[in-house]
Amino acid sequence: MDKTNVHEVRRLLHYRELIPRLEEALGKFSRRDSAEVLQPVRSSVPLHKHRGFMLSMPTYMENSGVLSTKLVCFYNREEGSSLPAVQASVLLMDPEYGNVKAVMDGEVITCMRTAAVSAISTKLLMRPEAEVLAILGTGKQALSHYTVFTEMFSFKEVRVWSRSGQGLQRFCQSVSGPVTPCVSVEEAVRGADAIATVTRSTEPVLFGRWVKPGAHVAAVGACRPDWRELDDALMREAVVYVDSREGAMSESGDVILSGAEMFAELGDVVNGTKPAHREKTTVFKSLGMGVQDAVSAQLVYDKWTAQASKQ
Repeated sequence: MDKTNVHEVRRLLHYRELIPRLEEALGKFSRRDSAEVLQPVRSSVPLHKHRGFMLSMPTYMENSGVLSTKLVCFYNREEGSSLPAVQASVLLMDPEYGNVKAVMDGEVITCMRTAAVSAISTKLLMRPEAEVLAILGTGKQALSHYTVFTEMFSFKEVRVWSRSGQGLQRFCQSVSGPVTPCVSVEEAVRGADAIATVTRSTEPVLFGRWVKPGAHVAAVGACRPDWRELDDALMREAVVYVDSREGAMSESGDVILSGAEMFAELGDVVNGTKPAHREKTTVFKSLGMGVQDAVSAQLVYDKWTAQASKQ
């Protein structure tokens, strides 16, 4: 299989198939069975000259016969920059022979699996009577979160905020459903039942005093140990869930700098070993994991090969 482009991956990857596979993968990861998922904390190479860094995210799922790695570069671009903030490729390999079976553009995989895991956290942790969703940020991750959240849940209102008026306008024109543009973070999140933070911020943008008691926050940005999206008050008052304890202790500035206690991994809730505190304010700190890319890439590969065999 040659390198699949963005359009091909988007054609083959759908949330209705991806979400149950990711939920299963989260549970497998949290059981810490090396035959199910073997995934080290991702390694990072700084790209100081270009204000970025490269991550390597290998995963081996022995029982499933899946071996993959994602190479991804993140950049802290200036507002309005025409250069991409993220570039990624996923390599799917044969674990027995060691050859590369497929190289896939990682942009769609990264956006969709990240948003899907946020949606899984929201399904497990949000109050069932929720009506209002707030999205902070208007980039590609914001769009993918809007898509899967409006597909999975029946919110009466979706509010969106961006630092850039141009970005806010572009987002509102890009989505097919209703959206309420907001001029401040406080306006967007006051009274919201679910909040997704998908910004490039390195300092807190969401403050606990604005967050409704019992709200659920899916925090996706701030993936470096010195970056923040959430303030100390919110991190310390909420019940904090993470995708990986090791990853959060190594990479999440929101966890490290606030000193907040991590209550559980999301996979612990999937497995039933830790409760979902829907009645309390909850934060899911998402960093992304190689197993999420592995499951997504394998799904794309399986569908591609199935279709190719019929031709």
